[in-house]
Amino acid sequence: MSASMVRATVRAVSRRKILPTRAALTLTPSAVSKIRQLLQDKPEYIGLKVGVRTRGCNGLTYTLDYTKERDKSDEEVLQDGVRVFIEKKAQLTLLGTEMDFVETKLSSEFVFNNPNIKGTCGCGESFNI
Repeated sequence: MSASMVRATVRAVSRRKILPTRAALTLTPSAVSKIRQLLQDKPEYIGLKVGVRTRGCNGLTYTLDYTKERDKSDEEVLQDGVRVFIEKKAQLTLLGTEMDFVETKLSSEFVFNNPNIKGTCGCGESFNI
């Protein structure tokens, strides 16, 4: 029996600039303000947790919950003193997304401006990637 030999080549390259990484999720000032307001009366919670669930007519939908602790697999977004945790299942789905809070005469809601979405349903509550 002969052992296979693996070879590797080393090349010197010029130093690359380290690019700053983008946050998985960015919050608008109105989202920061609303999250701060929601958590103000709930000192037992440390932040909000964002996730995705299989639901709706187009595949996935976002979930928002209060959280008392960070799970090992959660990614933490800390912005302007507000903490948002992203569940492991949602991390790739939310990469590069902006979370906003919008109030109109008929509704007030968090809106996710997600560049990864390929399609949404007619009501705008579910999406696919």
